[in-house]
Amino acid sequence: MPLLLTGRGFRQDLERAGALALFVPLEGGAETRLMRRLRAAGYRAHMTSARGLGDPEAFLFQLHGVRPPHLGHQSVGRGAAVGEVQRVAPLLGPEFAAGELVLLWLLEGQVLSSAELASLCALCRREPRLKVVVEMGGARALRWQPLEQLVAA
Repeated sequence: MPLLLTGRGFRQDLERAGALALFVPLEGGAETRLMRRLRAAGYRAHMTSARGLGDPEAFLFQLHGVRPPHLGHQSVGRGAAVGEVQRVAPLLGPEFAAGELVLLWLLEGQVLSSAELASLCALCRREPRLKVVVEMGGARALRWQPLEQLVAA
């Protein structure tokens, strides 16, 4: 249990690798302790789901367009059958404007393709203030590995 008390090993591995794949016990609790330790170490944490992430670089750093879900029986005269594009601000824009260390915690990372995982690794190499933790599924005990190793396998 000392691992969960300090989180020092996890933080050192995260700072060294830039992006980690995390496997957590299904009963939960360990990930919130680790996130709390990282916040105490000066990281600005942002937790979101990996579902619907799309292009990670555009979603996280650029102004991008999102179409609303189709709800049926809508007018196709103006916005076609798929709806009008809504402009959405970048998810991590304000955190990077402040010049802080940013932690992006992605839930349900098992839905991401290997190309999307590789692009997250590339983003962490390009932007040293960004650290990414991707929850890749359940395990009997808390374990993690560099995301690059997972993508290469």
